[in-house]
Amino acid sequence: MCPKPTGHVRGNDLILIRTFSAPIDGVWTSVTKSEKTALWFGRWEGEAGPGKTVRLQLLHEKGQPWTDVLIEDCEAPRRLVVVMKDDYGEWRIELTFTQTDDTTELRLVQRLSDPKLAGDVGPGWEYYLDMLVAAYAGKALPSFADYYPSQKAHYLEGA
Repeated sequence: MCPKPTGHVRGNDLILIRTFSAPIDGVWTSVTKSEKTALWFGRWEGEAGPGKTVRLQLLHEKGQPWTDVLIEDCEAPRRLVVVMKDDYGEWRIELTFTQTDDTTELRLVQRLSDPKLAGDVGPGWEYYLDMLVAAYAGKALPSFADYYPSQKAHYLEGA
């Protein structure tokens, strides 16, 4: 099964959106509490808060590496901005949460140094956000092989 890519590139911004039939607080918790992020992205440790750095273990990456994550801004439960640095560069990710009636929208924006990076980064975020949706719903997690390289061309078209 190859899921259809949903994100797009606008300028240097990679933008993806997921919608949940759930209250904002539940979605926020799935993105900010270590025991919940461990289900779809990775567990983290340390004291969280704006201006603080936590350590994140990327549980679904080869070797399950640890990385430092700076919490640049946090306005619970509406906005979270984090910066991660690794061998591939700096990753600044802005997550915004909006609730309308019984639906919560999660919007992820990552500023790319080069829009062509979206060919590799976009499918990764599609995978992780679908992992979040599956974990939140208690469903089976998807396989990365269903996202990459099949979605790469979609993201390069917008670059």
